[in-house]
Amino acid sequence: MGPNLLANYTEAIALILFSIGFGNLLLQPNLIKKIIGLNIMDSGMYFFLAEKGYIRGHVAPIVVDGITSTEKYINPIPSGLVLTGIVVSVSVTALMLSLTIRLYKRYHTLNLDEISMKLKKEGL
Repeated sequence: MGPNLLANYTEAIALILFSIGFGNLLLQPNLIKKIIGLNIMDSGMYFFLAEKGYIRGHVAPIVVDGITSTEKYINPIPSGLVLTGIVVSVSVTALMLSLTIRLYKRYHTLNLDEISMKLKKEGL
């Protein structure tokens, strides 16, 4: 392992999380497992953004004790992006789960290959 990987281990962890989720999303035929894979991908991306916005030794951008110098605070934009992403991710997950329930009630399976075969038989 090179010195760059050891210095940037958090980015490597975020990349591993993203890769696990992406692989799960591509390779799993089960719809619930695909949703879990998408959430793992989201977590990797949020971890990466939070890591990029953090500055060691700095604090959250809340004015305390009259310190108004920007050199004492972390960057608030990645934190805002992570928070917004989490809200959107929860909404998308709820929508995907509700659609999965509807698909299960209609086709009695969560396997995407079986659902597509049943759709072809129906002529859709």
